[in-house]
Amino acid sequence: MRKPKWKTNLYIALMLAPALLLTMGIIVYPIINTVIRSFSSPEDGSFTLANYVFLLTDDVSMENIAYTLWIVVVTVVLSILISYVLALYLRFYDTKISKFIGTIYLLPRFVPSLVAVYAMITIIRDSGFLNRVSRLFGYNFKPGLMYNARGIILMNLWFNIAFATMIIVAALSSIPDSMVESARDVGARKINVFLNMILPLSFKDVMVAMTFIFMSNVSSFTTPFVMGGNNPIMLGVYLRKQFSEYSNYEIAAALSVIMFLFSSVSAIIYIYTNLKEKEWEKAN
Repeated sequence: MRKPKWKTNLYIALMLAPALLLTMGIIVYPIINTVIRSFSSPEDGSFTLANYVFLLTDDVSMENIAYTLWIVVVTVVLSILISYVLALYLRFYDTKISKFIGTIYLLPRFVPSLVAVYAMITIIRDSGFLNRVSRLFGYNFKPGLMYNARGIILMNLWFNIAFATMIIVAALSSIPDSMVESARDVGARKINVFLNMILPLSFKDVMVAMTFIFMSNVSSFTTPFVMGGNNPIMLGVYLRKQFSEYSNYEIAAALSVIMFLFSSVSAIIYIYTNLKEKEWEKAN
């Protein structure tokens, strides 16, 4: 005898209730509370836009926002370019070097971020490993990569190239060798095969990699806090200052919402790319 449908639905709802309540408690409530507080006056809790007006008109805040976006965009572009070239090499060249790189290129993903940052500092600081090696040859080479954007970007590349390469290699692996060989057999040049076949077929996965790199770096904290300068600073460090040092909780909440909106832009691009791919699949 089959159970009534309402009993089945009730059973499913009871099973899902703990997970739903947990999600509401640790994800949804903090987000709602942050949005509400971002529109609240610190004096009496009344509705106000002053927190956003301050962040979008204050010279220091705008400089920090521009500084963050510039670092993130440069990180995304360089990570994708380097990762794509590396992924092409790993996918289409079967050599001992490519096999060796294919074995170790994911190692940075297993190194804790703080450990990696301090390891990089011992190498690139002006009195670090590179400087000591240069002194052995009579030079005094100082990389000048600490406490500025160049050092942060270098560290971001360390974290993101392995991740982006992994995604792009997976995309390129789905392209059959026979398809590439057929194009070559009919006279297509390598550049034409790449532009008309490989690049379009891997475009969606490149967008996925770009989306996740953008989102993870726009709110990054460890690298800019340890390796960055005092002015300008990235938004993650600026948020921490507003919250912990200045006790500007409402401005910190507004800054959190702005960072969330920046991440949402990349998420929208990701969703749009997926929808366009599904439309393309239906059309074909």
